[in-house]
Amino acid sequence: MTHSGDDEPLDAEIVPPDSVPPVQAPSYEEVTGYTPAGVPTFDHVRDKIEQRTATAIGSQELSEMSAEAEALDDALAKREEAAKKKLEELRRSMGL
Repeated sequence: MTHSGDDEPLDAEIVPPDSVPPVQAPSYEEVTGYTPAGVPTFDHVRDKIEQRTATAIGSQELSEMSAEAEALDDALAKREEAAKKKLEELRRSMGL
């Protein structure tokens, strides 16, 4: 497949290697969350606290939802029991 601009030269710029900053590998503390002496870093502790807070909030929301679900289950059970009683009553009235 040939494009109309395939024969034109590309205009490019050569970047000297000194102008590109070196990429730093993450430090031991950044990877593990601990210093080489075994002390947790501030970021590690903060992340752990945030995670526990989020877990507690989620657990509370789930427990509140389960209370609502329990109320709905109770209402459904009462409705099914009333339906069974009504069916029995209809059968008795028909002599079955």
